[in-house]
Amino acid sequence: MSSPIVECVPNFSEGRDEGVIEAIADAIRGVEGVSLLDVDPGAATNRTVMTMVGPPAAVVDAAYAAIATAADLIDMTQHSGAHPRMGATDVCPFVPVSGIDMDGCAALARQLGERVGNTLGIPVYLYESAASRPERRNLADVRAGEYEGLASRSEQAEWAPDFGPKTFNAKSGATAIGARPFLIAYNINLNTRNTKKAMKIAALVREKGIIRRENGAIVRDSDGNAVRDPGLFKCVKGIGWFIEEYGRCQVSLNLTNYDVSPMHEVLEATRKVALAEGVIVTGSELVGLVPKDAMTQAGRFYLMKEQSNPGVSERELVETAIHSMGLRDVGGFEPETRIIEYAIGGDGPLVSMSTRDFIDTLASSAPAPGGGSVASLCGAMSTALSAMVASLTHGKKGHEDQFEAQAKNSEIAQASKDAFLADIDHDTAAFNAIMAAMKLPKKTESDVAARATAITEATRLAIDVPLRVLERTVDAIAAAEVAATGNRNARSDAGVAALTAAAAAEGAFYNVLINLDGFDDAKYAERARARAETALAEVTARVEALSARIRDELRP
Repeated sequence: MSSPIVECVPNFSEGRDEGVIEAIADAIRGVEGVSLLDVDPGAATNRTVMTMVGPPAAVVDAAYAAIATAADLIDMTQHSGAHPRMGATDVCPFVPVSGIDMDGCAALARQLGERVGNTLGIPVYLYESAASRPERRNLADVRAGEYEGLASRSEQAEWAPDFGPKTFNAKSGATAIGARPFLIAYNINLNTRNTKKAMKIAALVREKGIIRRENGAIVRDSDGNAVRDPGLFKCVKGIGWFIEEYGRCQVSLNLTNYDVSPMHEVLEATRKVALAEGVIVTGSELVGLVPKDAMTQAGRFYLMKEQSNPGVSERELVETAIHSMGLRDVGGFEPETRIIEYAIGGDGPLVSMSTRDFIDTLASSAPAPGGGSVASLCGAMSTALSAMVASLTHGKKGHEDQFEAQAKNSEIAQASKDAFLADIDHDTAAFNAIMAAMKLPKKTESDVAARATAITEATRLAIDVPLRVLERTVDAIAAAEVAATGNRNARSDAGVAALTAAAAAEGAFYNVLINLDGFDDAKYAERARARAETALAEVTARVEALSARIRDELRP
């Protein structure tokens, strides 16, 4: 099991002084094990969003170092900016990435909050999933009144901070520390300088909605509270503002659950709402990082909107999303640094090689990469060919009855292709883990036991990787079968897809067997061998049938 990884996204109330921003960033970089993925300053908002990832304990240390540096260098009595704020470090949320859940992130928030409050003397409010009481879950409620309202708030018992002094800290303000799902900070650019228009558009889109008016007067309920008409989207918070550096207004949104309210759907609705107000959306802007899934969802949406095949490569989906959403309208957007999965690691070292470098490495005296990685490569080539045939069929005259099936097949094939590609590196990593385990010391009884356990676990992994490659070739041959019903001019490509699927299956089978030899977990070995035999038999039979059919179709 991989070590837990957590993301932390502190927002600092300084977006103009490069020296201060760099000093805070250096405080994060100085903590071993933590990667600072993004530093996103804004002059108009006078705010910088930083994104870091790493093991939980290290990320807590880095967050504390950054908050301490911000407290030292930022004076809130001198601060002004377009974004709501209440402290030098305004908010500091923890976000689960892998191997940790929301409860774990809430525990980290409490740990950091206590440390900041007690050591730095900064009032700390816990929010979202770390909130100490229901009325503090919503960040907008916690930050109500902003920095300017903190002095009077400190006199209210119900708003005593969760940690730190109950008195007003004029220089550093207060900090909200919490735990939340992945939040997408998303700004939609407008062609207007009219802030009232931007505010109205934001109110119509966000969950909170807009205050109802009749004949210009606010409608109130029996208790005297303003009545609101809910906005179009759940899990969306937003305001409208004017950005001096862009010379235009924006609708600034926080999408707190992009599965409920995807970026592309919010953008398309905002385009309609804005147009009804006589305003045009010119593009959009992401602040900080975005999950790959949110971008590929958008890419598929826009390809389907133009009736194109959505079963293209991941990179093409991302580029489609970038262009369709206008993410380079007011600044750059490079996927390698702005998509969290790419920024954390991206492709492995073998997949990142050129074809020649990979083949030359394969042909060297190095024991890895070897047959297992080649089997995975064959699987990737098989599914890539099936996706290609689907693309050569979808949208072509005379194949209208196949558009839906081929589009679906290409999406499945693309996903399988990416999984096969990842296993090229996983197979070599598993072999290297066995070699490392064998080199462990064996001087004492405890050394021998630890070495034996390490070898067993590494060997189990070396069995699991080719086994999943083998079982995935069932999907690869299924994709080739659908491809073989597509564009006749690409029938030979479908045939090669079947043959490379067979090579992937047979090669992966060999690697399962060689690692099962002598493996000391007999029950596991028996189950793995049975699964491997079943998958190989199915793939072999289907490949033989498909190959025979394609040979007959291609013969004159």
